[in-house]
Amino acid sequence: MSRILLFNKPFRVLTQFTDPEGRSTLADFIEVPGVYAAGRLDYDSEGLLILTDDGLLQQQLANPKFKLPKTYCVQVDGDVTETALDRLRQGVRLKDGMTRPARARRIDPPKWLWPRTPPVRFRKEQPTSWLELTITEGRNRQVRRMTAEVGFPTLRLIRWSIGSWSLKGLLPGQWREEQVNLPTATPRTRRTPPSRPRQRRV
Repeated sequence: MSRILLFNKPFRVLTQFTDPEGRSTLADFIEVPGVYAAGRLDYDSEGLLILTDDGLLQQQLANPKFKLPKTYCVQVDGDVTETALDRLRQGVRLKDGMTRPARARRIDPPKWLWPRTPPVRFRKEQPTSWLELTITEGRNRQVRRMTAEVGFPTLRLIRWSIGSWSLKGLLPGQWREEQVNLPTATPRTRRTPPSRPRQRRV
């Protein structure tokens, strides 16, 4: 069994335990020795971060080869269109290549949504939209780049779930501990033709 912590990372908190610049870090919320973040979540993003004391599990959770789905609730600038959602579903070309197809749909503002400090800027003449976006990659600032590429820049980004783990029941700054078995998923491997059996010398 492996030990994991599910942490609801607040806005403007680094996903590390120290910072020479004095910014808020995980150490301000978690006093559990020997755990490390599995993957990353941007300083200006919120939501689920998994920490573990198991190096193998940490590698598997962070490795995009395992294609663990990550679901985000995203507030974007503008009235998002079905055309933009279709582009997200098909994959978007970014500077570092095409993204994998995502699951994308428009949603109402989440009922569980907490206030953010500072709040997202409000412009009466400019609407905003919420969408639910699920990806299976972990490129740097990928969701923000994807929504910007289809014409709807991200204003607020909350990661709701990673695989079967979610934020349910956790307010910003709160965490809970779980015991889990190592994931059984394995990355795809290239098929190679079977080798010919070696002849035994007699």
